[in-house]
Amino acid sequence: MFKHESIETNSGMLIVLTLVAISIGGLVEIVPLHYINETVEDVKDPVTGLEVIRPYTPLEQRGRDIYIREGCYTCHSQMIRPFRDEDLRYGHYSLAAESKYDHPFQWGSKRTGPDLARVGGKYSNEWQVQHLIAPRSVVPESIMPNYPWLQTTDLDLSDLQGRMIALKRVGVPYSQTTVEYEDNVKRFGEDVAKKLDINQAEANLTAQAKAGNYDGNPSNISEMDALVAYLQVLGTMVDFSKFDEDHFIQFR
Repeated sequence: MFKHESIETNSGMLIVLTLVAISIGGLVEIVPLHYINETVEDVKDPVTGLEVIRPYTPLEQRGRDIYIREGCYTCHSQMIRPFRDEDLRYGHYSLAAESKYDHPFQWGSKRTGPDLARVGGKYSNEWQVQHLIAPRSVVPESIMPNYPWLQTTDLDLSDLQGRMIALKRVGVPYSQTTVEYEDNVKRFGEDVAKKLDINQAEANLTAQAKAGNYDGNPSNISEMDALVAYLQVLGTMVDFSKFDEDHFIQFR
């Protein structure tokens, strides 16, 4: 009678069968992709025809950098799965297009804390700040660590343009030239295109931080400003009320 122990004690057979199992799993995951015409949804405003999913502004992008630096992704996913219970709790399932400018993307299933894919606009800036400084003051059952230094640490802008240039090299459409700027105007509209201009990155970041006053302190631009700006934009770029209920099914 064949026993599993006979494989575990035969390293050669174990290696061969492991490779076979990985190959089958890989084929099941990869082959179907070659029979799907689109894997990333084409999301354009039905009225203007402009792309509604844009790269992060400089302030939002620096907030995302801090989000990754502090390891927030180890407890929070940003991927709502197409299940009824998740739809009821979080909202519309995540589109691939919503993460196409994320490097690295934040999809996953690890949820020590809730999914944050659509947390943008769910709470006020004041709530977000208080939650980050002392989570249990607003959510008593929370096990999230405190992050008080975000409020008192000035945001480092010294490498802002370099970070955006690095993202541009991997496909994020930030602009450096007039041609690239004009292309962004056609894709996203003039207001958004201005915010994606690397040459104006620091001015744009400062203007957004002052206008949003995300940390409640207008006298400086803190890491808290950036992180809250990032959290407040998550899941807000697509207005699903503008699309038919089954519009995105064609891409699945």
